Amino acid sequence: MAAILIIEDDMAIHSLIKEALALHKLETFSAYSGTEGKLLFEQKKIDLVLLDLMLPGMNGQEFLQEIRQSSMVPVIVISAINEQHTKLDLLTSGADDYITKPFDIKELLARIHIQLRHVAKASVSTRKDIYYGDITMNLDNREVKIKEQAIHLTGREYAILLLFLENPQKVFSRANIYESVWNEPFFDSDKTINMHISNLRNKLNRDGTNYIKTVWGIGFKFD
Repeated sequence: MAAILIIEDDMAIHSLIKEALALHKLETFSAYSGTEGKLLFEQKKIDLVLLDLMLPGMNGQEFLQEIRQSSMVPVIVISAINEQHTKLDLLTSGADDYITKPFDIKELLARIHIQLRHVAKASVSTRKDIYYGDITMNLDNREVKIKEQAIHLTGREYAILLLFLENPQKVFSRANIYESVWNEPFFDSDKTINMHISNLRNKLNRDGTNYIKTVWGIGFKFD
């Protein structure tokens, strides 16, 4: 049974999420501030975090920055803030998904299951490491290193890199990447894929090596 940490200070929203997750046989832990959430995260084995941004004490963005120093557990931000730059900032700094309030509980459940499937897919692999050039990806702990130096990737970035490493030299269209990583039909704009590819490039290109090549008019390949 997957364990979900709910960090939300609105009692009505918190109760709605908690009840829906219980109906789907998901274990939940409740926190009503960022500080309380961080304490529970450190004490319990958490598989996914649902994170509000406007929290008392430590806010959601501070919580995300804290846990991303040591953990790649999926984080879905749930917030009333609907500004594009806020969403992009959160996705860049470590969030795996972002859903805006008010939200459809069925959509939230679908997004939770997508993230849990990503984690399960990585954990069932019989291989422990993938090597490519100076890159090492450990599939047990989801750790990625370049020249033995760890780099921190979001869940989406990790999934995209895994797709590339499992298929080096293969050219992927933006739709191919979206449907493989998001596990849903491609209906989004190219901006979503371009943003994640750009962030992944920046994290991988520490010594000037450009691993992700743009194939003009088609998409991207890892080389």
